[in-house]
Amino acid sequence: MLRTLAILLTLITGTPAMACQLALVLAVDVSGSVDAREFRIQMDGLAEALRDGIVIDALISQEAMVTVIQWTGSSRQRQTIPWTPVRSGDDADALAEAVATNKRVWRNFSTAIGEALSASEAALLQVPHCARRVIDVSGDGISNEGPEPATRHAALAEMGVTVNALAIETDETDLTGWFYENLITGEGAFVITANGFEDYPAQIRRKLQRETTRQLSGLPQCDHTGFSCDHIIKK
Repeated sequence: MLRTLAILLTLITGTPAMACQLALVLAVDVSGSVDAREFRIQMDGLAEALRDGIVIDALISQEAMVTVIQWTGSSRQRQTIPWTPVRSGDDADALAEAVATNKRVWRNFSTAIGEALSASEAALLQVPHCARRVIDVSGDGISNEGPEPATRHAALAEMGVTVNALAIETDETDLTGWFYENLITGEGAFVITANGFEDYPAQIRRKLQRETTRQLSGLPQCDHTGFSCDHIIKK
């Protein structure tokens, strides 16, 4: 379906679709459990991760398209940075600066991860020419409003989308395990754990390095801050 849309885009505009190899949605949690300081840690950490040399080289080599979605409770998801092509160091720097200065659009609402996936899915329809499609979800809590994330898995599989996650552990919930069982999907999908918001910058850098530099194959995986658990089979 996406390839057909790309062909139609070429026929309508007369311009061949660009050779985008990666469309990356960065879905950032701005729910009520995230205070102003923690939001700033997320955006600054994400911006620095996008300035990482490994990440920049990977994005440029794949002519990547990147967008940011802020998400919280039901009906509150917004694409706050539009699809941005990364084809040079200047492009990457401009994207990082846009992330660092991206203003928060909501606060004090619930956690609707299923709707965050729906918003990401809709955004991906805007870039049908990209060969690989990845949704990068970060959050500090389980879904407590709206449809469950698993209800979107079939549609995402139809589009060939991989959903990876960064679990920001702040209590005894075992959010990493919940994300593994309920959120991630697609070939090579994985979870990385941040032990609190202070650990977020280091882990989002690792996560972006991992999902931009190679397309993983095989079974979904999780990664507890450096301790691989790839042997776990999702039933």
